[in-house]
Amino acid sequence: MGTGPTIRDIAAAAGVSVATVSKAVNGRYGVAPETADRVMRIVEEMGYESSLAARRMAGIRTGVIGVLVAEFEPFSAEILKGISTEAQKRHFDVLAYSGAYGSASSGWESRSLRRLGSNLIDGAILVTPTAHLAESEMPIVAIDPHAGPAQGVTIESDSYGGAVTATRYLIELGHRRIGFVAGRPDLRSSRARDAGYRRALADAGIPFDPRLTRTGFYDQEAARRMANELLTSSERPTAVFAANDLSAIAIGEVATTLGLEVPRDLSIIGFDDVPEASRWMPALTTVRQPMRRLGEEAVQMLAALMSGEELEEPHTLLQTRLVVRHTTAPPA
Repeated sequence: MGTGPTIRDIAAAAGVSVATVSKAVNGRYGVAPETADRVMRIVEEMGYESSLAARRMAGIRTGVIGVLVAEFEPFSAEILKGISTEAQKRHFDVLAYSGAYGSASSGWESRSLRRLGSNLIDGAILVTPTAHLAESEMPIVAIDPHAGPAQGVTIESDSYGGAVTATRYLIELGHRRIGFVAGRPDLRSSRARDAGYRRALADAGIPFDPRLTRTGFYDQEAARRMANELLTSSERPTAVFAANDLSAIAIGEVATTLGLEVPRDLSIIGFDDVPEASRWMPALTTVRQPMRRLGEEAVQMLAALMSGEELEEPHTLLQTRLVVRHTTAPPA
């Protein structure tokens, strides 16, 4: 951080103890009015009051919550909107942060929290973290958590139930060769969507065929490569369920390039219902998860932790629902 004055600098300039400065800045009892006035005058002169880092060192809350995202894309943007709405109600400032290493480096959040935690923020919300974080002194809530041990406070959508519903809908339309493009295997959500896809197939008596599955890592370029493999195979699928909307859209673009018409030749279902899903032509059938509500409730949970409360339920699961639009139809 910067080279602004510390609480010790203020104490030395005022000729008092660090504890006295802390009491004066916090407005606590036990400091003579003249002393408090002198301390606050020096605080103002030296710029300590405006320094979030110094305020943190004085034991005063910064009023800032950090939001760490691997990258700013439609899913995280919708969550940030929910976080912002709830943070404003609670008079929190929000610091949205994406590390220089981003999603290319597993565990970058730990390094970022060390960089931010002691200086700028009172607590943190991690969106799709790249690694499981051990218990931290700082209050932390994870949205769409890592697939590590179920520790800490987390909130996510029902990915398993949503995947069962999506795959079952394709089966009800008459599809039997249903492809699946999975997301990041290190996230609980991606594993749950894979499990839901397999469950729906098993319930319908359709054997799981590994030749119809690929891993797209929630990345559009990877999804395009996987779609090209699936859709140019000798026995291509008649429908594909993608683990997120951006991958589903990428698959649709590849299908069009290959001369396939959606949904006549290929049905596609995504997951999330980001704004791009309804704007794409044809509008994407998808599983809607309440992204803004994820952000809002994550702030509520974090605020409780920051107040020293112990949550009755540290793991929250929100419901999903199928939104049928124009990329699904019975097989030709």
